[in-house]
Amino acid sequence: MKLQKLLFILFLSVLTLSAAAQTESQLRRKKEAIQREIEQLQKNLNKTASGKKLTIQQINTINAQIRLRQDKIGTINSEIKNLDNQISQNTNTVHTLQGQLGDLKKEYAGMIRFAQRNRNSYDKMMFIFAAKDFNQAYKRIKYLQQFSQYRKKQAGYIENTQQDLNGKIKVLDKTLREKSDLLKEQERERERLGKNKNEQAVVLNQLSKQEKQFKQDINSRKKQQAQIDAAIKAAIQRAIEAARRKAIEEARIAAAKAAAEAKAAADKARAENRPVPTAPTAPTAKAKSTSELLTATPEAARLSAGFENNRGRLPWPVATGTITERFGLHKVDLASYTNDGIDITTADGAAVRAVFAGKVAAVQVVMGRTVVLINHGEYFTVYQNLRSVNVSVGNSVDTKQTIGVVANTGDDAVLKFQIRRGQAALNPEAWISK
Repeated sequence: MKLQKLLFILFLSVLTLSAAAQTESQLRRKKEAIQREIEQLQKNLNKTASGKKLTIQQINTINAQIRLRQDKIGTINSEIKNLDNQISQNTNTVHTLQGQLGDLKKEYAGMIRFAQRNRNSYDKMMFIFAAKDFNQAYKRIKYLQQFSQYRKKQAGYIENTQQDLNGKIKVLDKTLREKSDLLKEQERERERLGKNKNEQAVVLNQLSKQEKQFKQDINSRKKQQAQIDAAIKAAIQRAIEAARRKAIEEARIAAAKAAAEAKAAADKARAENRPVPTAPTAPTAKAKSTSELLTATPEAARLSAGFENNRGRLPWPVATGTITERFGLHKVDLASYTNDGIDITTADGAAVRAVFAGKVAAVQVVMGRTVVLINHGEYFTVYQNLRSVNVSVGNSVDTKQTIGVVANTGDDAVLKFQIRRGQAALNPEAWISK
């Protein structure tokens, strides 16, 4: 029973450590990915640091660095918590093994004392011959044999338990060292976060000195983005109207077919001198919603359902990048503006990819920026700020298919990405993978 208990404890320990190792590996990969994003943003900042004029992109980059640094500290905290759980588990296992080892040694000592008292062959022979019959004598012989074998097994159990105990102590020491290293790394990241916040304070101070110029830049940006968004909405509306015209035409064809069938039935009845059947009343055409129009065909309905089912799992529109401006309202000092999507800062010359299968609904150049609109049934994805495009209106695209190359805005390659349901703008961060 004690052996079974020991094996059960070791089994649970192995399962716990296996799960912990998996979590530890995931956290390490996440931390490394965050660090790569921070380094890329720092390269972008170094390029723009010499410029005297402050830009929105610089502010966004510094803010993104601070956010990523905070995420990294949070990941380190999760690693430390994970190690604390491992330390607690290993400590409990060590104490259990020490207790089991003590019990095994006590039992083994008792067997040794018994063997010492009955160590000569004469005592064993007397023990056997003192049996009242042959059956009892046979059982006593088997008992002595089994006792000898059990003593050897018990010695093996003690040796194995001692090895397990030594192994767990080594793992515990290694985990404690890892925790110490993580605590040092956490402290370094806190210092770097402090430096980032100091940079932010310097930028905000610089912003107050360039307030007039900065407000002009924001107003110019708002005007430019308003024209682009208007063009996007117009393209979506054209797709909706095309679907509406198609639905009206299909209804007209269906009504004409029904009328022709009714006329043919009436002519046949007259020729056969039968009562002419009453023509069925044409159903009143019901106005369809935008959602119904955009998912009217089986293909469009399938695309729309597939897009919706992949919420939170859609691939990024670029292979690598960092979100430097988020969805919604943004305030910089006294100025404010709204972003209907997200800005992703990526590498120079990065390929832009479709996040889901669909059909290209528009390719336009507005205010010097190339925009691609892809229709996914009821949903649309918008890829703005492309330098070159290799798709045309009407082309079908697959998930992750390259549709163009991102352009540089100032000193950074920034893709502006939107997701819309009809005309309504949605937060892309809720749709793309984490």
